[in-house]
Formats: sequence, C-alpha cells, structure tokens
Amino acid sequence: MADTHYQVIILGSGPAGYTSAIYAARAHLKVLLLEGLNSGGQLMITTDVENYPGFPKGVTGPDLMADLRAQAERFGPEMIPMDAVKVDLTSGRPFKVWTDEAEYTADTVIISTGATAQYLGMESEQKLKGFGVSACATCDGFFFTGKEVAVIGGGDTALEEAIYLTRHCSKVHLIHRRDELRGSKIMRERAFKNEKIEIHWNKVVDEVLGDTNAGVTGLSLKDTVSGELSELPVEGMFVAIGHKPNTELFEGVLDLDETGYILANPGSTYTNIPGVFAAGDVRDSVYRQAVTAAGSGCMAAIDAERWLEAQGEEE
Repeated sequence: MADTHYQVIILGSGPAGYTSAIYAARAHLKVLLLEGLNSGGQLMITTDVENYPGFPKGVTGPDLMADLRAQAERFGPEMIPMDAVKVDLTSGRPFKVWTDEAEYTADTVIISTGATAQYLGMESEQKLKGFGVSACATCDGFFFTGKEVAVIGGGDTALEEAIYLTRHCSKVHLIHRRDELRGSKIMRERAFKNEKIEIHWNKVVDEVLGDTNAGVTGLSLKDTVSGELSELPVEGMFVAIGHKPNTELFEGVLDLDETGYILANPGSTYTNIPGVFAAGDVRDSVYRQAVTAAGSGCMAAIDAERWLEAQGEEE
C-alpha cells in the first residue's frame, strides 16, 4: 500500500480522538489523526476545567487539549489539522477518506467528530462564551455558586440543566419563548416544585449584557407577545436548546438515531459497518463529558486493534 494507507484513521480530535490516537499508536498501529480545522473540540472554548481527573488545581480547556495532543504525538501517529470532507465506508475495505488536499485509505476508521452545542447566534453571546455564557451546566455550574443565572430553553435538556444548577446557584431563571414547557411531565413537575427556579414565559434573549472583563452582567429580554424589552440581572447564561452531532458525512451510511447521533452496539464502539467505530460526543447524547469521551476513545482504539487482530492484519 502507498504511504497514504493506514491501519487506523481517526476523524476528529478532542478527548475522544486524542485518546484513540494514544491507544492505537501505542499499540504500534499505523495511525492517521485528522484533527479538523478547529482541533481540540468543545473544550477549546472552555476556560476552566475542574472535573477532569488528574488536575487537582483545575486546567483550562485549551491547556488540557494541548497536553492530550502532546501525549498522543509522543507515540508517533501522523496528525493533520484538516477536516474529512468525504468518506467511502460502503465499497469494502480499504475505507477511503478525503480531505480538501488528499485521499487516504484505512483498514479501520474511528469517528470522533463530536457534537456542537446549539447557540442563539448573537454576536454578544459569541463574545462572552467562556465568560459567563456556557452550554454545559455539569461542566461549569460550580463556577456560579451562590449566583443568579439564566437557562435558555424549554425542553428536557433545559429543565435538567436548570434543576442541576439549583445545587450551586442562589436562583435560576428559566427563559422560554412560549407559554408552555416542552419537557416531559416529570421534568416539568420537578421544575415547578423547585423554589429556586423562576420561569419567564414568552421571553427570548435580545442581547447578552456584559464584557470579557466583568463577564455576563445581565440579559435583555424581549416579550414574544408584546415585543416589550426588559432587563434581567444575572451573572451567567446557560444555553440549553440542544446539541447537534457532527454526523453529516455519515447520513445514509451509518445507523443514526432520530437526532443524528451514531448508534453503536451496546457495551462497545462498533457501528453497523464492521471496522468502523464511534467514540465521544458523536455517539453520546447523555453524558457529554470530557472524561466519558476520553473513555470511549480508549474503547474505540482497543476495539479497532482487536478487530484488526481478528482479521489477521495487526502488525
């Protein structure tokens, strides 16, 4: 095979991709990691990470990703900061993967392209990401202990985030664009019963107030019925309108659930195509944590190594 052939091609970086690369390269497999143009995943926009094991004083998201990348690099995988723009997983092996610049082939493919939190799309929101604007209460809720925050959304994700944040925050304002919550009955009941949660009906965020020095200082809210504007003083905003798995390349090829997450066999990272594995947030709509992504990256590399061995192709 040409130099563009690998035993393992990993699509996407972040905790899952880098961990897959560490395990696969350490097993003396020939590995290509296509990190993506925006390498490092969602942690690259996370300022402080205090719940990743092994960092008693915490670590910034970018520093954690730099450490993971350096650890992977130590074992010698080829790493290219490019996105896969096309794949052929159905014509038999070797699998084919294209970037804008080259074509590669592989005996196995590990997909760790992650998921992207959906945001409201405002310039002020983008500016304050990591400075009071977050899409993960489990990740960042601790930093708002004793403070008032807002959660945007009305489905189960928003209700779960709001209820979780009441463990840390003095008050949680739930901002919903309609006059009825979309979440399940049990989650609605829990939110209604929680004295720390105040629901603002028929409201949308018109502007996030604050700056990168002071952080979020409040929200400008617009009434969806009257159009009236009002200000709500809060020190954090959690956007909980869902995540979108980065699976566009695999639609119609891999088995996906109704929201686009890759379906893997229970207790493994095997997809419906033998030799193709999935790890991290691209297959996880429940936990979405760096540590669980890294764990599934380890699983995918081990699954790929054992699968190659079963085919009689491991070096």
